[in-house]
Amino acid sequence: MIRTTAVPRPVRIGTALLGVAGIATLAGCAGGTTTGDAAPADTAAPAASSAPTSTSGAAAGSTGTGSYKDGEYEATGQYATPESVETIDVTLTIAGDTVTAVEVTGDPQAAESKRYQSEFIGGIQSEVVGKKLDEISVSKVAGSSLTSGGFNKAVDTIKSEAAA
Repeated sequence: MIRTTAVPRPVRIGTALLGVAGIATLAGCAGGTTTGDAAPADTAAPAASSAPTSTSGAAAGSTGTGSYKDGEYEATGQYATPESVETIDVTLTIAGDTVTAVEVTGDPQAAESKRYQSEFIGGIQSEVVGKKLDEISVSKVAGSSLTSGGFNKAVDTIKSEAAA
């Protein structure tokens, strides 16, 4: 019998398994909460840093899982793109465990990041203002999915800083 395949069976099986794993990974990237262009997949998960700018008043009662002090809080979130590691500064004003104002500023390092950060900044207010702090977790805003990762990291830091 003449063997017609030049690649050993274990190599073929391993390659097939890697292909299935790749498809499963990409299938997880398909979802989103808003419409727009998709961004490249996230490649790393750097940490967020924070500094509350001011806090005032006592903790407000709420039906959420946390109770947060009213005030204005600021944190920096980082996220990785294929070209660079980007940061965004997030400022949230909290009253009664609800976000009453949001401000996001970025300092994009790559040209494509400038576009995505700009679109994210233009659409984030409608996604978070008026919502309970515990309910905020954005996945894609105005076509930007990677910026959302940095935003969520900053929000997590703000939650820990504002916890009563």
